[in-house]
Amino acid sequence: MNGPGPFDPLSWAGFAGEAPELARRATALFAAAGVVLVGTVRRDGSPRISPVEPIVVGGELYLGMMPASLKARDLLRDERCTVHSAVSDRTGSAGEFKAHGRAVAVSEDSEYARYGEALAAAIGWEPPDHAYPLFKVRFASAALFDTGDDRRVVTRWRAGRGTDVFEQRA
Repeated sequence: MNGPGPFDPLSWAGFAGEAPELARRATALFAAAGVVLVGTVRRDGSPRISPVEPIVVGGELYLGMMPASLKARDLLRDERCTVHSAVSDRTGSAGEFKAHGRAVAVSEDSEYARYGEALAAAIGWEPPDHAYPLFKVRFASAALFDTGDDRRVVTRWRAGRGTDVFEQRA
């Protein structure tokens, strides 16, 4: 990306600043399931979906991964990703959040420490220093889907363009 601009992908804090209700709902959905599905681009160009434990701390959404995992290799080669909340039933009655953007590899000691402390607080285990790939997500767009009766309400956000709400009917 060339320098800052109104439509550049945003950090979690930037996303939450532009779409606070979407960020609040996404955080609740992440916490309820404890995992998100991350879509990456495989070497051959086909998609890969993988579960990851999301950690929101310090204004960032972090995704830590096992060393040499295929999803980490995908992101190191091609940063484009989708983050999707886990859906527990066919109707998506709890809501469904998805975001598109890119996953930026983390190298700073302070970010690894922040992530490690937050992960330890969340699951009771702190990973060893820098022994794993860690990414922070930059958001370009996101949507929240709420299902009710015979309709679905969609709240859509795009970086620098705000949100819009519309209904989809069955």
